[in-house]
Amino acid sequence: MGIVAGLDSASGFTRIVVCDADTGAVLRQGYAPHPVEAKAVEVDPQAWLLSLGEAASGGLLEGVQAIGVSAQQHGMVALDQQGNPVRAALLGNDKRAQVAAADLVDGLGGRQAWAEAVGSVPQSGQVVAKLRWMARNEPEAARRTALVMQPHDWLVWQLLGRPARRTTDRGAASGTGYWSAATGAYRPDLVELALGHPVALPDVLGPAEAAGTTPEGLLISAGTGETMAAAFGLGVGIGDAVVSLGASGSVMAVHHEALADPSGMITSFADATGMHLPVVHTVNAVRVLRGTSALLGTEDLNELSALALKSTPGSSGLVFLPYLEGERTPHLPHTAGTLSGLRRESMKPEHLARAAFEGMLCSLADAMDVLRGRGVEVRRVFLLGAAAGLPAVQAAAPSIFGAQVVVPEPAEYAALGAARQAAWALGAARGNLSPHQPPAWQGAEAQAFEAGEDGPVGASVRQQYAATRDQIHPGAFGAGKSGTGAGLASGASE
Repeated sequence: MGIVAGLDSASGFTRIVVCDADTGAVLRQGYAPHPVEAKAVEVDPQAWLLSLGEAASGGLLEGVQAIGVSAQQHGMVALDQQGNPVRAALLGNDKRAQVAAADLVDGLGGRQAWAEAVGSVPQSGQVVAKLRWMARNEPEAARRTALVMQPHDWLVWQLLGRPARRTTDRGAASGTGYWSAATGAYRPDLVELALGHPVALPDVLGPAEAAGTTPEGLLISAGTGETMAAAFGLGVGIGDAVVSLGASGSVMAVHHEALADPSGMITSFADATGMHLPVVHTVNAVRVLRGTSALLGTEDLNELSALALKSTPGSSGLVFLPYLEGERTPHLPHTAGTLSGLRRESMKPEHLARAAFEGMLCSLADAMDVLRGRGVEVRRVFLLGAAAGLPAVQAAAPSIFGAQVVVPEPAEYAALGAARQAAWALGAARGNLSPHQPPAWQGAEAQAFEAGEDGPVGASVRQQYAATRDQIHPGAFGAGKSGTGAGLASGASE
């Protein structure tokens, strides 16, 4: 079919992979850092173009026929009538809009009203909250705003030479807070609620549609957000969940429909294939391991993992509720962590180390149960992040999650997902591929871990954890909202 490229403009760098369009085999790669501070919360979007140009230097894109763009999510590029930025782009890690998000929740009549409207409750990272923040704090910039885009939208528009038509995709649109994955439509009234006046919004393209073609004949696909691109690059499908182990955690799964959750625990994203990606976030994941490592004086997480494996499942009765910085799932923003079950025999470093791993994984299993409780099928769990390679995680995760656990080899999955989308759009435009069936690229290389005979042990660990959680925080999930692990060790799902 040809050669395609996937471009991932992440928060701190641009990565480009050039692939064979038929097989997905990586032919060459490019990389460049962004010329901005790593922890910046706003940036001139021209920095993304400078990084892109550097990453593509040296003839990297020679022979490429189509490009897909993935980019950091929840960024906001506010433009005036002429298409020029009214201020620096606001990035997804900007927390200044927390009060604005809370104002919006009240402005529409509560969390349930938002969940029913767009499948999510406003959070500080979302574009809708950033618009409210700008309206309250920078009224002149807000007044001049005529068009709102996200990083991937803006990059696609620039690559095409700033045409009159601006586009986005379902995945990126579903994270704005004013587009519904359930209805496939914008809620312009929510933009006005946030900003105070209407603005132009990009057209939402389908998964295999092209955003356009450059004057040189290079096809540019719809593009998408990093989360959706990474899921597409991994090759996940129905029955798969992806657990991300960063400082905080998330559980997302492929599902056939959008989910409206009045509690606000589920964010209903769309994916890059026409399906849906409901996501549940936790505040505490690897930060729990790092805190425990500091307390025990281990050199790093590898040493903490080795120490944990000297203990046994259940940590000699020690239970660690890992809500160290409050928690989002369950909604306990002002709570603290809890260490329970202290007895003379359990007061050993190895038991605390294992309790930290089990607590982190049980908390993520609670998040997974939120999805399972809404009918989301989970038979296989992809585990992402550096901590996924720790032996203690790999030993405990299958039985605690009640599913096969797959740990993919490190790769540029967001860039690969963008390239796969480019191949799909190219094939559909030429009539070689169905717009309803993406190219069948080889899936990620990975290690697989089974619960096996440890399944009942994992269920026991979950029950011990849930009993402590419900005693300390009764009703945190509501009656029957989160499982105790019963029935999950065999891979059953609701």
